[in-house]
Amino acid sequence: MATISLCLIVKNEEQNLDQCLSSVQGIPDEIIIVDTGSTDRTKEIAAKWTQHIYDFEWIDDFSAARNESFKYATKDYILWLDADDIVTPENKIKLEQLKEALTEEVDAVSMNYEIPQDDSRRFISNTTRLRLVKRNTGFSWKGIVHEDITTEAPYHFMKSDITVTHTKVGDAQGGRALSRRNLDIYERHLAQGYVFTVPDMLNYARECHSHKLYKQAIHYYELCKDHPEIPLENRVFILHKLATCYVYNNQPEKELELTLEALSMDVPYPAFSCRMGEHFLKSGNLEAAIFWYRSAYSSPPGERYSWSPIDHVYHTWLPHQQLSLCYEALGDTAQAKHHQQWAEFYRKE
Repeated sequence: MATISLCLIVKNEEQNLDQCLSSVQGIPDEIIIVDTGSTDRTKEIAAKWTQHIYDFEWIDDFSAARNESFKYATKDYILWLDADDIVTPENKIKLEQLKEALTEEVDAVSMNYEIPQDDSRRFISNTTRLRLVKRNTGFSWKGIVHEDITTEAPYHFMKSDITVTHTKVGDAQGGRALSRRNLDIYERHLAQGYVFTVPDMLNYARECHSHKLYKQAIHYYELCKDHPEIPLENRVFILHKLATCYVYNNQPEKELELTLEALSMDVPYPAFSCRMGEHFLKSGNLEAAIFWYRSAYSSPPGERYSWSPIDHVYHTWLPHQQLSLCYEALGDTAQAKHHQQWAEFYRKE
């Protein structure tokens, strides 16, 4: 059976760490915790689980901290988590089965990453991340924020159906202020003359977008969208985010332009099907609106876009809610009620 080192970087995670480690109890053969400056009980809680606790001076670089944690690992594979991640009981069983079945030729395993968008946990986004990597295959972290794990060496990759669940709501909810931590890290690096990589530009654009700095977000999304380093699924994602920023920046005419550009690239991405539905709904062409809203829920992103962030709203309750409006306008109350029920089902799910 393969052996696993669990590596985490932490700072002031007394509210989360025990839950995270409990969720995978018995699976890792060693636990490595790198603390970047906790002032609460984080290290005390960590000491209940492992002796391998190391201090690392925070230098505004998440990859540097993660690479430090990997340095102490000694087992066959490294599993990484954040302190506010958990593995549900169902997925823990899958992870145990994976550990038993892992063979030497597997260098890396991907897992689904589920991220809540509100406190009710009804609305989520998800993406795919490399989550388990062979220690001696040269994997390391790159990127100061929203870091990615990569290796220059060729590797054999396995996609699993295991889901890791992030427990912290991503957006500001319930009056909580949206943290500027990541944005400030990027801006401090810019002030020091740091040259952004393409992933840095994309992630900085996303941070600007979240903080409603739409002009800055547009600038960096535009720099990324046609760059040869950006794969197709991320290009479509960028066009979606860019269209949203243009709308909020009082340039709604760009939304249709970018929607048509995205539709010319590939099969319809649900967000753009909804945008086309909205375009025709506004113009009064209800039949065309219905076509596009049906397309949105009939063609979920699936495997094609699994490595980019997927917002479930565009292929669940939103198209059904809009279809209900369309059918109501057409006088088809049966269909209007049918789609309203589906919208309510997804909202309650």
